[in-house]
Amino acid sequence: MNRRHFLSAGTGAAIATSLWGCGEAGSSMTTTNTHYEMPLESAPHERTLMQWPVNLDIYDRPSLKRVQRAIARIANTIARHEPVAMLVAGNAAAGARALLSGDVELWDIPTDDLWCRDSGPTFVRDAAGKLAIAHLRFNGWGNKQPHANDARIAARVAERLGMPLIETGLVGEQGGVEHDGAGTLLAHASCWVNPNRNRMTGREIEDRLLRALGGKKMIWAPGIAGKDITDYHIDALARFVGPGKVLIQLGDEIDPDDPWSVSGHETLEILQKSTDARGRKLDIVRLPDPVDIRSPEPDFVASYVNYYVCNGAVVAAQFGDKAADGHAREMLQTLYPGRTIEMIEIDAIGESGGGIHCATQQQPKA
Repeated sequence: MNRRHFLSAGTGAAIATSLWGCGEAGSSMTTTNTHYEMPLESAPHERTLMQWPVNLDIYDRPSLKRVQRAIARIANTIARHEPVAMLVAGNAAAGARALLSGDVELWDIPTDDLWCRDSGPTFVRDAAGKLAIAHLRFNGWGNKQPHANDARIAARVAERLGMPLIETGLVGEQGGVEHDGAGTLLAHASCWVNPNRNRMTGREIEDRLLRALGGKKMIWAPGIAGKDITDYHIDALARFVGPGKVLIQLGDEIDPDDPWSVSGHETLEILQKSTDARGRKLDIVRLPDPVDIRSPEPDFVASYVNYYVCNGAVVAAQFGDKAADGHAREMLQTLYPGRTIEMIEIDAIGESGGGIHCATQQQPKA
């Protein structure tokens, strides 16, 4: 199973129902009138958080070993630039320790899968610089996958760090929303305005997202519901590089037989007509898809834009298409001058339906 060929997990639905409306035992769940903002990913980090995948209801044993090696490769690369904390518990910790460098710290927090962007904590900061966690409740992308442990990660991290856990009233994933660090949010409606996460109007969801992340303006594109497990997260297609500047990975021509191509071009058209929170037209940079990739899997996610920005570096995937990989490196270097561009092989994660950004979560400096 991967994130474009998923199964529905009845146990996950029961877990999500039991969690909704209550906090993790011992956590400081609260509501607040304090204004919080989510810093841009390229702002300085305290550390990177990642999750160690362990659940054999999600992976068979050979696939699990492959994704664990890929997760270790990402963590070890990031650890050359900033601290990394790997969430892993019980007997799995020994196997993780054997693959991870000594620079990676292990935190005793149980996990199911590797997608820390989605089930991990969303850190926000108030005007005084104090951090809190905006709770976007994780329900396995609409109860499509077991998530007994992953549903509790944000609360458990908040408890470990002694941070307030701020109730947003939203079910969803951070991979489904982009922010430019200056008040503009971008998302596909398919993964938010969807009854498998939220039974609210689009306007209600927008208001809650803006309040949770400190946004002033929301740009919505339709996206695609039901074609992959995420209902089309925006971070596989388009990313904010900075205020009002978007990088999008998309071919020149629309393939009418490919729903991802049709939806991607629809998102591009909306972006071309949109302005940011300051009323400025967006600066859009386009990056082509790779063609000659290593993986033979038909649903492989070959997204360069699903990169991760850490202190002093950008960590991105390479897919074996030398020309396209080289072009992506050059573009990332132009967009992030002064940072080292680290391009690594993560094919097992691409075959599971995601990328490096999906597997990481930044803790900003307070």
